[in-house]
Amino acid sequence: MTTANHGTGAAMGRITLLVKAARMYHEEGILQPEIADRLNISQSRVSRLLKEAQRLGIVRTVVVAPPGVYAELEQQVRTTFGLQDVVIADAASDDDPGVLSALGPTAAAYIQETLRAGERIGISSRSASLLAMVEALAPITAGPAEVVVQTLGAVGNPAMRAQAPRLTDRLAQLTGGEPIYLPTPGVVTSRAVRDGLLADPYIADAVRAWQTLSVLITGIGSAQPSAQRPWGTALPAEDLDQLTDLNAVGDVCLNFFTADGLPVRGPISDRVIGIGADELRAIPRRIAVAGGSVKVPAIGAAARGGWINVLITDQFTARRLLED
Repeated sequence: MTTANHGTGAAMGRITLLVKAARMYHEEGILQPEIADRLNISQSRVSRLLKEAQRLGIVRTVVVAPPGVYAELEQQVRTTFGLQDVVIADAASDDDPGVLSALGPTAAAYIQETLRAGERIGISSRSASLLAMVEALAPITAGPAEVVVQTLGAVGNPAMRAQAPRLTDRLAQLTGGEPIYLPTPGVVTSRAVRDGLLADPYIADAVRAWQTLSVLITGIGSAQPSAQRPWGTALPAEDLDQLTDLNAVGDVCLNFFTADGLPVRGPISDRVIGIGADELRAIPRRIAVAGGSVKVPAIGAAARGGWINVLITDQFTARRLLED
């Protein structure tokens, strides 16, 4: 046998051993100590063979997402908008009821899995998707939150205004955190009224708590009419006209922004009682729960402008975001 043939034979012998070890481990489920015994080699050599099999492409790892899991779509949205995380709910239909029924449980599961003990949680007060999330959330036993803070005063009709403290209270119960309420309107008649309310010690507790939040859970408001919380049910017509003139497309906690995510300051900005833009963007984790076709411009703008860094949405909205 020539040296060349000998070298080829040795190489093929090693490849044969690699394949044999890899098949035993990955296809037959045999543990490394037993593979070592069967092949009469050391366990450390088995480990090296398995690593080499991966390096040479003999073993290829393929992750197959089951139906209803959108891992590739999540990655595309995350990369396109520079987000920290994206979670996509499997909505049965592309209308508001279908989207909401999927967003609630999906957001609840995400919160259940990712909240840590001692979190200081801020929650917005005007979002049907947040209400659906809280209704689907089970008590979190991994460790209590420290506080749950209302980040925006109540807005909208009487039913919507009553939702704000209920959301805060229920989330506090489920997470074990102390509730801190903001018992004011979200929009008042003048800057002087706002400043007077902010001077109240009870309200000041919430304002101080905004400085140290570790996570914000919020919806995203849209300039377009939506059954989920149109601006028209929360803001006077004069304010809506001014925001339209200023090219506002959406808001987070009534912090308004353009399609590029740039802040919009209008006369209404001095009358809002809620967390400000700088305080909001300083929160390490800013989770938005939002979906629906009319919300697409606002969601994209919120992501571009850094108003949020985690997005929980549905597959229809996610695809539109990539097309927008």
